[in-house]
Amino acid sequence: MICYKELNKKINSIEDFIISVRRDFHMYPELGMEEYRTRDKIVEYLEEMGIEYMKDIANTGVVGIIRGRKDGKTVGLRADIDALPIQDKKKVNYKSKVAGQMHACGHDAHTAILLGTAKVLNDYKDKFKGNIKLIFQPAEETVGGAKPMIEEGVLENPKVDGIFGLHVSNAIEIGKIGIRYGKMNAASDMIKIIIHGQKSHGAYPDLGIDAISIAAQVITAIQTIVSRRVDPRSSAVITIGTIHGGDARNVISDKVEMEGIVRTLDPITREEVMKELIDIVENIASSMGGKGEVLREKSYNSLINNDRMVDIVYNNGEELLGTENIIDIKYPSFGVEDFSYFAEMVPGAFFNLGSRNGEKGIVHEAHTSLFDIDESCLKTGVLIQCKNVLSFLAKD
Repeated sequence: MICYKELNKKINSIEDFIISVRRDFHMYPELGMEEYRTRDKIVEYLEEMGIEYMKDIANTGVVGIIRGRKDGKTVGLRADIDALPIQDKKKVNYKSKVAGQMHACGHDAHTAILLGTAKVLNDYKDKFKGNIKLIFQPAEETVGGAKPMIEEGVLENPKVDGIFGLHVSNAIEIGKIGIRYGKMNAASDMIKIIIHGQKSHGAYPDLGIDAISIAAQVITAIQTIVSRRVDPRSSAVITIGTIHGGDARNVISDKVEMEGIVRTLDPITREEVMKELIDIVENIASSMGGKGEVLREKSYNSLINNDRMVDIVYNNGEELLGTENIIDIKYPSFGVEDFSYFAEMVPGAFFNLGSRNGEKGIVHEAHTSLFDIDESCLKTGVLIQCKNVLSFLAKD
């Protein structure tokens, strides 16, 4: 087994490389499924390291593989590579050079950490058995690149036995990590509700079927799903964000369209909520003489961590950083994360890497124009991921 001091010394020696990689990606952000330069740079780095790879998986995805001294288990490490359509307003020399696009969620850091981890572990491949799959995934922020990568076989040949992922967090101070057992992130469903009525003049409402009145009843009733139909020990959020209907002030509307989102943590609760929602829309509309329909677009599934994989992260964090620097994330996030698809297929652990530094003014949350990280977290991320890999491969 590689000792901590040796590993830490190696990582310290490449810290400038990791930072320069992160800054390069930060200056040239690309949106989901458009990460062509990012893909090419990843490939360039892997070639320089002598790591075999496959590219253009799920359009712009890249998968590298490091093979140990002999056969064994295979562990996956995942980094998302896409940016966001946000204008970078920071005043730093590595500010985004692409108008209206920015790495405002830290995916540039995730990619740099994975490349740094690859660089370290590739030099030690004669000291461990098994394989490491380096998964550089596109489009986490948009259509979700995890699912198509899985469909194209990223977890096979060799079969991945477990996977780790991380996300920088400005809610956590540098030098710390945040972990959570079980449910980590919510599932999401985008919904469109259409109410059909019958148009008539406002002076003769009895000759029409008022879609707006039906919609009002539907909105009120939907709010009782969470308060009266969901187990209080579970969680759900239903938001109606838009409503459009009617053509004139003196005409009974024959159609209303509403759009919203449903977020849940438990897969069973997710389906129960959707069933209740559909029943309410259809039955209320029918009882008032109209017709209601719900169009559902399933987004990411809930991210549920595997306890044994989280144990590995916790134990390594305790050894490398100290127990006082492990943050117990008490509540799951209702934000979504498509690492969930990997964690559904194989045991997985997703954790947060502290990147906040109040003394440097690095406090702004992700998805904002001033988001940045304390780059010292990159070294910590590489250290933890290297140790996670070695611990996993060493277990029987």
